[in-house]
Amino acid sequence: MAAGRVWGRVGALSGSLAVGLGAYGAHGFRRSDRDDYLKELFETGNKYHFLHSLALLAVPHCRRPHLAGPLLASGIALFSGTFYYHAISGDPTLTKAAPGGGVLLILGWAAMAL
Repeated sequence: MAAGRVWGRVGALSGSLAVGLGAYGAHGFRRSDRDDYLKELFETGNKYHFLHSLALLAVPHCRRPHLAGPLLASGIALFSGTFYYHAISGDPTLTKAAPGGGVLLILGWAAMAL
Protein backbone atom coordinates (compact mmCIF):
# COMPACT_ATOMS: atom_id res chain seq x y z
CA MET A 1 0.00 0.00 0.00
CA ALA A 2 1.32 3.45 -0.90
CA ALA A 3 2.33 5.53 2.10
CA GLY A 4 -0.26 8.22 1.27
CA ARG A 5 -3.08 5.67 1.35
CA VAL A 6 -2.96 5.61 5.13
CA TRP A 7 -4.89 8.90 5.01
CA GLY A 8 -7.81 7.18 3.30
CA ARG A 9 -7.98 4.78 6.23
CA VAL A 10 -7.68 7.65 8.69
CA GLY A 11 -10.56 9.34 6.87
CA ALA A 12 -12.69 6.20 7.07
CA LEU A 13 -12.01 5.83 10.80
CA SER A 14 -12.67 9.50 11.36
CA GLY A 15 -15.94 9.23 9.45
CA SER A 16 -16.95 6.26 11.58
CA LEU A 17 -16.23 8.28 14.71
CA ALA A 18 -18.19 11.24 13.30
CA VAL A 19 -21.23 9.04 12.68
CA GLY A 20 -21.00 7.57 16.19
CA LEU A 21 -20.73 11.00 17.77
CA GLY A 22 -23.58 12.23 15.57
CA ALA A 23 -25.74 9.40 16.88
CA TYR A 24 -24.82 10.37 20.43
CA GLY A 25 -25.74 13.96 19.66
CA ALA A 26 -29.07 12.98 18.13
CA HIS A 27 -30.14 10.44 20.73
CA GLY A 28 -28.29 11.07 23.97
CA PHE A 29 -26.96 14.58 24.10
CA ARG A 30 -30.05 16.24 22.64
CA ARG A 31 -32.34 14.75 25.27
CA SER A 32 -30.25 16.12 28.09
CA ASP A 33 -30.89 19.38 29.86
CA ARG A 34 -28.06 21.12 27.98
CA ASP A 35 -28.85 24.56 26.66
CA ASP A 36 -29.47 25.18 22.97
CA TYR A 37 -26.08 26.85 22.46
CA LEU A 38 -24.17 23.75 23.61
CA LYS A 39 -26.34 21.52 21.42
CA GLU A 40 -25.66 23.78 18.43
CA LEU A 41 -21.95 23.76 19.22
CA PHE A 42 -21.92 19.95 19.26
CA GLU A 43 -23.82 19.85 15.97
CA THR A 44 -21.40 22.28 14.32
CA GLY A 45 -18.39 20.28 15.49
CA ASN A 46 -19.98 17.11 14.17
CA LYS A 47 -20.80 18.64 10.79
CA TYR A 48 -17.24 19.85 10.26
CA HIS A 49 -15.84 16.55 11.56
CA PHE A 50 -17.89 14.54 9.09
CA LEU A 51 -17.25 16.78 6.08
CA HIS A 52 -13.51 16.83 6.68
CA SER A 53 -13.46 13.07 7.20
CA LEU A 54 -14.74 12.86 3.63
CA ALA A 55 -11.95 15.20 2.56
CA LEU A 56 -9.43 12.84 4.18
CA LEU A 57 -10.71 10.08 1.89
CA ALA A 58 -9.47 12.13 -1.07
CA VAL A 59 -6.04 12.83 0.41
CA PRO A 60 -4.37 9.72 -1.11
CA HIS A 61 -5.28 11.07 -4.55
CA CYS A 62 -3.61 14.46 -4.15
CA ARG A 63 0.02 15.19 -4.96
CA ARG A 64 1.07 15.92 -1.37
CA PRO A 65 -0.80 13.51 0.89
CA HIS A 66 1.76 13.81 3.70
CA LEU A 67 1.09 17.53 3.87
CA ALA A 68 -2.68 17.59 3.38
CA GLY A 69 -3.45 14.60 5.63
CA PRO A 70 -1.83 15.85 8.83
CA LEU A 71 -3.23 19.35 8.30
CA LEU A 72 -6.79 18.05 7.91
CA ALA A 73 -6.53 15.52 10.74
CA SER A 74 -5.06 18.10 13.12
CA GLY A 75 -7.70 20.61 12.06
CA ILE A 76 -10.47 18.12 12.80
CA ALA A 77 -9.00 17.41 16.24
CA LEU A 78 -8.56 21.06 17.17
CA PHE A 79 -11.75 22.45 15.64
CA SER A 80 -14.30 19.71 16.18
CA GLY A 81 -12.58 18.32 19.25
CA THR A 82 -12.80 21.60 21.13
CA PHE A 83 -16.45 22.02 20.14
CA TYR A 84 -17.26 18.50 21.33
CA TYR A 85 -15.41 19.07 24.59
CA HIS A 86 -17.13 22.39 25.29
CA ALA A 87 -20.57 21.02 24.42
CA ILE A 88 -20.22 17.89 26.54
CA SER A 89 -18.39 19.35 29.54
CA GLY A 90 -19.72 22.92 29.49
CA ASP A 91 -16.10 24.05 29.97
CA PRO A 92 -15.11 26.71 27.39
CA THR A 93 -11.40 26.61 28.29
CA LEU A 94 -10.23 24.93 25.08
CA THR A 95 -12.37 26.91 22.63
CA LYS A 96 -9.46 29.25 21.95
CA ALA A 97 -7.92 26.38 19.93
CA ALA A 98 -10.89 26.23 17.53
CA PRO A 99 -9.75 29.10 15.26
CA GLY A 100 -6.34 27.44 14.92
CA GLY A 101 -8.11 24.24 13.95
CA GLY A 102 -10.10 26.17 11.36
CA VAL A 103 -6.89 27.57 9.88
CA LEU A 104 -5.45 24.04 9.69
CA LEU A 105 -8.58 22.86 7.84
CA ILE A 106 -8.21 25.71 5.33
CA LEU A 107 -4.52 24.90 4.86
CA GLY A 108 -5.38 21.21 4.42
CA TRP A 109 -7.75 22.02 1.58
CA ALA A 110 -5.13 24.33 0.03
CA ALA A 111 -2.50 21.58 0.32
CA MET A 112 -4.78 19.23 -1.61
CA ALA A 113 -4.70 21.74 -4.47
CA LEU A 114 -0.87 21.79 -4.68
